[in-house]
This record gives sequence, C-alpha cells and structure tokens, in this order.
Amino acid sequence: MISALIIDDSPAARAALKADLEDYCENVNLIGEAEGVVSGAKLIKELKPQLVFLDIQMNDGSGFDLLEILGEERPKIIFTTSSNEHAIQAFRFSAVDYLLKPVDPIQLQDAVEKSEISSTSQISTLKSHLSGKSTRIALNSQEKIQVVDIPDVVRCESNGSYTLFFLTSGEEILVTKTLKEYDHLLSGLGFLRVHQSHLINLNYIKEFIKKDGGYLILKDKTEIPVSSRKRSNVMSVLGDWQ
Repeated sequence: MISALIIDDSPAARAALKADLEDYCENVNLIGEAEGVVSGAKLIKELKPQLVFLDIQMNDGSGFDLLEILGEERPKIIFTTSSNEHAIQAFRFSAVDYLLKPVDPIQLQDAVEKSEISSTSQISTLKSHLSGKSTRIALNSQEKIQVVDIPDVVRCESNGSYTLFFLTSGEEILVTKTLKEYDHLLSGLGFLRVHQSHLINLNYIKEFIKKDGGYLILKDKTEIPVSSRKRSNVMSVLGDWQ
C-alpha cells in the first residue's frame, strides 16, 4: 500500500479526490488531509507519507513554499491544479505527474502507477525548470522515467501524441508527451522548432541548405526539413547564433 496525503485548501476538491482514490486506487492508503502550506508541512513531517497530492495555489502560499519548508527530505509529489499553465508545462517533465481539476480517474490511476517507479529527485529537477537554471530533463516513457542532460539532446521529433528524443549517445527515447509541450519547455534553452514535426538543438546544426524549400544538415549528417513558415525565423536565429 502507498501511504498518501491530500493537501488542498478546497474542502470540495479534497473530498472529490478522496472519493476517487477510494474508487479507483485501492493500493493508496489515505492517511491524512491538510488545507494549506503550514498545516501540510507539519502533517508530512509527522506522518511521513510516501506520496502527496499537492495543490499549487493555496490560501497561505503555494505548493512550492511547502517544498521549501520540507527541504530535501520530501515524499513523492503529484500536483493538482486548475490553472497556472506555465507551471504545468514544467510539471509534466519533472514531477511524478500533475492532475488537472476536476480529476480524471484514468489519469489518477496512471499518476499513482508512475509514483511507484518515480524518484523524489524529480522535484529538484522541477524547481530548476521553473527557475530557468535546469540542465537536465526528466523523460517519461512507457517503461521508465529517465533523467538526461539537456545538452545531450540532439533533436526531438513528433510521433503522433508522443515525442522521440535523439541523444548524442545514439539512444532514442519515445516519450509520452507531445512535441508542442517540449517546444514550450526547451525553446529558451537553445532549441528551435523548425518544422511541425521537428525541434532541434542549435548546437548540433552544421548547415542550412536553402534549396529545395530549405533543410538543415546536423553534425550527425541527419537532414531535417524546414517548413516554409519557419524558414525566415530559422535564418534569423542562425544569424544571431553565429
């Protein structure tokens, strides 16, 4: 059984999540609830749960304030939120998972399953993403959650509702998130969306060939098409990158 707490300033949200856990997650043992940062931190230190369902915005602060209070000794975290879209983009890659209110039971089950294989070290990765200082990213595939160095990512390619990561080692990781989400996360970290299906690390571009509509040649000799809509932006960014 996974011991868990719910920390949320909304009684209705706590009640709804508690009911869903009872109905859909028999392996979760809910051992307590709290309504804010201070009470939540106190309860975590007292009961030492394995998992916490943590609201982001609460009356006496944020979920991040609570994590600061706890220091490095933290349980695994599943965020629950009804807003803050910018933070959600980071949560998807660094927290165990996030749940958008009202909670979908299937997503709840999936999040709990992830918590059984995830590591609390992802929280430090999450905080780094939000501060803009991250050099690592947590990639959630169907088999595992793998933390990689961002400079080791050569490119990302859309694969339907999934994204295929290509690393300098030659390893390929199929991740269960869309390319659009990684575009938002990595665009300020030296990556450029050059096509609907391609996100490229600028450090691995060797040439931009202008003929045939335009395409990039990477250092590993991979050819990446550049869409006509992205062409002028690609040329501009590459000019500034020199």
